[in-house]
Amino acid sequence: MNHVVIYTDGACKGNPGPGGWGVFLQSDGHEKELWGGERNTTNNRMELTAVIEGLAALNRPCRVSLYLDSEYVRKGITEWIHGWKKKGWVTAAKQPVKNAELWQRLDQLVHGGPHQIEWHWVKGHAGNPGNERADALANRGVPS
Repeated sequence: MNHVVIYTDGACKGNPGPGGWGVFLQSDGHEKELWGGERNTTNNRMELTAVIEGLAALNRPCRVSLYLDSEYVRKGITEWIHGWKKKGWVTAAKQPVKNAELWQRLDQLVHGGPHQIEWHWVKGHAGNPGNERADALANRGVPS
């Protein structure tokens, strides 16, 4: 199984407002950059989209080390999602889960997909080269 290192980040100019997502992938000495954005979105949607796009870019089963600076995404997919699914996509406060369609897509890629994923939280804007690169890509993706 190939090992892939993925850094993801989201950016938003206003929340909501124009936003972008960025992904930096590394494997066996190769690098790939992905980015995109939406005109009216939120930072959380862009953080989720970055992880979805990064995992969706993998063409075969991989061992993935995924680095992100969003505790919302990391905790959401590793902890909270199990309760949301049991409760029919409703939170503990009995409110609909925000961004449910993105969580469902991410759930399919993570829990229904062929990859072995290790989740790593990194502090944003703290000099981590991979995170800084993903941040720059996310900002590139913000529509002007």
